[in-house]
Amino acid sequence: MTIAEKRRTFRALHQTGCWVIPNPWNIGTARYLQGLGFKALATTSAGYAHSYGYSDGDVTKDMVLAHCREIAQAADIPVNADFENGYADDPDEMAANVRLCIETGVAGLSIEDYTGRDSDPLYDFDLAVKRVRAARDAIDKAGGDVILTGRTEGFIRNRPDLDETIRRLKAFADAGADCLYSPGIKTREHIAATVKAVAPKSINFLNAGPFGFTVNDLAELGVRRISVGGTLSRVAMHAFIQSAQQIAKEGKFDSFAGVVSNAELNKFFHEDLRHRPKS
Repeated sequence: MTIAEKRRTFRALHQTGCWVIPNPWNIGTARYLQGLGFKALATTSAGYAHSYGYSDGDVTKDMVLAHCREIAQAADIPVNADFENGYADDPDEMAANVRLCIETGVAGLSIEDYTGRDSDPLYDFDLAVKRVRAARDAIDKAGGDVILTGRTEGFIRNRPDLDETIRRLKAFADAGADCLYSPGIKTREHIAATVKAVAPKSINFLNAGPFGFTVNDLAELGVRRISVGGTLSRVAMHAFIQSAQQIAKEGKFDSFAGVVSNAELNKFFHEDLRHRPKS
């Protein structure tokens, strides 16, 4: 697909159904997820940061832009960028960064209201809305074909107020967000309330743990898009840590039993390479 085709496809996905948008953290995981038949991918700031030896939030804007470009170019399907707070507090500076993100070839991007400061975690309501509107304007000036996700983080920043979350989601929708996202919401009642509040616009639900939902369950609640954030990367890191600790502390290699073979991985990536887009 061309960039334009990926963006048209991504917009169409937000019109109907319920689908999973998994989060790779490098080219290999992106290609494997695409090979499983997923319709779109999303970057994960945490997964990317940890794979390069950073904590989530410590990577630079330029690093994130390079990563977005790498994943967008590696995939034949749409990619959504986890663009955190746009790497600026000021709406105009953030909008300039959004334009840089669009230039990486992504089909969508998210802007959140987390300040990066745990003592004062959420932007003031009016500023948060102004920032989403600035991101929308930046996208429109660039052609308007990139999906904008407005994200409010109260439930994962010790501000679990459903009324305020819905207030922000509705305001973000009115400011031009195409998809709305409130990570940390986990109950059927809260999910249904957010879906109803922003309808007919789409809701992204973060399924980052064994919450007891299936894709069909979330579809019945009206969720359009299901992401997993950095969870897949943490699953991989968990296996690595357990194996490494067993070797270091017990001198044993039992955790190697049953792992995927080198031959299986080579077979997949050798075949996949033939169909990979040329950068």
